[in-house]
Amino acid sequence: MADRSAVGKRQYEALAAFRYELRRYLRHSEEMTRRHGMTPLQYQLLLHVKGFPGREYASVTELAERLQAKHHGVVALVTRSEAAGLVERRISPDDRRLVHVYLTARGEQKLAKLADLHRRELLQLQGRFTVPDAAVLQEK
Repeated sequence: MADRSAVGKRQYEALAAFRYELRRYLRHSEEMTRRHGMTPLQYQLLLHVKGFPGREYASVTELAERLQAKHHGVVALVTRSEAAGLVERRISPDDRRLVHVYLTARGEQKLAKLADLHRRELLQLQGRFTVPDAAVLQEK
C-alpha cells in the first residue's frame, strides 16, 4: 500500500522556495558582514542590542534568546566583540548581578552601515521573499 504524505507537491515547492530565498539572503548577509570586517554573529549581536525593544542595551540572557544561542556562547561573543571595540559591558545600576551590553560609537557606526545595506537587500527581495501562502500550506 502506498504511503500518502500529508504534504503535497505544491507545499513542498512553497517550502523549498521560501528556504531558497531565505538561504540566499543569509548568504548575502554573511558575505556582506565579512567584507566589512565583522562576523555574521557580531552583526546579529549589534543588531539585537540596538533593536532591543524600548532601550539601548540588552542583557546577555536576552541576547542569548534573540540569537537562539547558549548563554556561555553569547558571553564569548560579547567578549570578542568587546575586544574589537564594538560593544561594552556595564553593570546594571539596579541589580549588580546583571550585565548590560551597549554599543560603542564604533559599533554604532559599523551597524548603521551594515543595517542600511541589509535593508536595501530586503527591499530588493520584496515579492520574492515571502512566507508561503497559508492556503497552499493548508491544502490536503
